[in-house]
Amino acid sequence: MQSSSESATDIVNSLLDHLAASSLGTIGTGGAPFVSLVNLARYSQTSLVMLLSGLAQHTRNLLQDDRGSLLITSEIQPGVDPLTSARVTLSGRATRRSRNEDEAERACMLKRHPKAAMYAELGDFAIFKFEIIEAHLVAGFGRIQTIAADQL
Repeated sequence: MQSSSESATDIVNSLLDHLAASSLGTIGTGGAPFVSLVNLARYSQTSLVMLLSGLAQHTRNLLQDDRGSLLITSEIQPGVDPLTSARVTLSGRATRRSRNEDEAERACMLKRHPKAAMYAELGDFAIFKFEIIEAHLVAGFGRIQTIAADQL
């Protein structure tokens, strides 16, 4: 659990700076929610990048409706109730970057996930940039705050 003196913004930034993977929620066929697991890298204060396959359902969903949500959690400790750990739900929009314009985003992703290089050049993989609209932090019982992207 985080220190009660640590600001909500500091907790969110720490989670985003140390993330590796996240649950990605997209809007599926007929408006049904769809959640999957994706690797992420922080690109800027208000954006993250993902390397996604065109074969994946979450990618097809984002191409139809770019709205999405990411759930990022702190490391779960054995014997500790996960609901007492810090987590942040990000709301935002994910857009596919074209291959001839994604050099910086791709480098960021591969720096964080070097093993992804073995499939990053395959034709059906693309970089998606997730622009954060807001962050909803839960940092333990009674410590809940929604933060606008520009406050990160």
